[in-house]
Amino acid sequence: MIARMGSGWQTVLADLSMILFMVTAAGVSQSPPEPPPSAAQPPQTPALGEPVALWRDETGAPALGQWLALHPDPRLRLTIIAPAEQAEAALALAHEAGRPARVVLEPGRTGLPLAALTYDLGEAARPLQAGADRPQ
Repeated sequence: MIARMGSGWQTVLADLSMILFMVTAAGVSQSPPEPPPSAAQPPQTPALGEPVALWRDETGAPALGQWLALHPDPRLRLTIIAPAEQAEAALALAHEAGRPARVVLEPGRTGLPLAALTYDLGEAARPLQAGADRPQ
């Protein structure tokens, strides 16, 4: 039996691949465009890094300033998360902290404000130089 030139399985597979490519390209070109983002979408909250420590204003908990003294690493960002209705309390906590803080107000959240320390400062979150004074 003599096989004809160009009738092998490779040719059939190549033909099927071209057909699949053409059908996919035609389908993608006819898909409806995505609608523009509307103003009604809720704003995205800033991403937090993995929390190193969390503080809650509970009975027996140290004051925020005392708690921050336990975590003196300057690479840590303080983020205060509070319900939108407690904006003044969150700002008071940020002022009490005595260091830069990011305040995130979440509509629909319940409970008391909390504070989180994370390594998400971006360029400011670079490692300490070797031999530099390290926080104790």
